Amino acid sequence: MARVDYLTFVPDGEPTLDSRLGESIDALRELGLPIAVISNASLLWYPEVRVALARADWVSVKIDSVIPRVWDQINRPHGVLRLVDILSGIQRFAAEFRGRLVSETMLVEGLNDAAEDIAALGRFIVSTGIGRAYLAIPHRPPAVAGVRGPDESVILAAFRTLAGQGLEVELLTAYEGDVFAYAGDLRAEILAISAVHPLRTSAIRALVEKAGGSMAAVDALLAAGELHRLEHEGETFYMRRLGGKG
Repeated sequence: MARVDYLTFVPDGEPTLDSRLGESIDALRELGLPIAVISNASLLWYPEVRVALARADWVSVKIDSVIPRVWDQINRPHGVLRLVDILSGIQRFAAEFRGRLVSETMLVEGLNDAAEDIAALGRFIVSTGIGRAYLAIPHRPPAVAGVRGPDESVILAAFRTLAGQGLEVELLTAYEGDVFAYAGDLRAEILAISAVHPLRTSAIRALVEKAGGSMAAVDALLAAGELHRLEHEGETFYMRRLGGKG
C-alpha cells in the first residue's frame, strides 16, 4: 500500500476563501496525517487567514512575480488585490509559520521569464526564509489562448539563477501522469476531476478503463453540455463546463 505523505487541500478555487479552513484542518487531525494546503497567497494580508493557514503542516504559496505589472498580466486579479499587500502577507506568514513553507512559480513565456524578473523573484523568496522554490509551466489549457511555458533553456536558466541564490529548486515541468483514483461513479469522477484538472485523452481513457466502462459515457457528458473539449500544445483535454448540469 502506498504511503500517504499529506492530506492536501487543493479545491476548485482558493482554499483560504473558506472561512472554516482552520476548523477543517483541525477536524482532519484525528486521521493522524500531516496536512498540506496549496494557496495562491492572495489573502495572506488578512491576519485571520494567516492564523487559519498556520494550522497546516506544509503550505505552498504562489509567487509568479514580484513586479506588479508582470503579476497583473499573469494573474488578472480582482480590483481589491494588490501585489504589495500579498507579498507583505507572505513575509508575515513566513515569519509566523512553524511548518514547512515552499513557493511555486508558474513560468509563462514572454511574461515572467526574463533574467531580471527571476533574479528579483529569487531575492524576495530568500528574504522570506522560504527554502524551496518550485518552478512550473502550463501543462493544461490556460484561461487565455496562446499562453505557454518558456523554452527548456529559459527554464534551466531560471533554475540556475534561483539555485545560485541559495534556494533548493525543483522543476514541475513533466506531465504528472494519468493515475487518478476511482471511487465507483464514473460520471461523478470525470466531472469532479475535470472541474479542477482538465483531463488529457489518455487520462480519461485510463479512468474509463478502470471503471470498466466505455468512452460512450464521455460522449454522453459532451452531448449533455456537462463536459467540453479543449486543445492545448497538440493535446486534447476534457474539462467540466462551467454552469453545466450535475
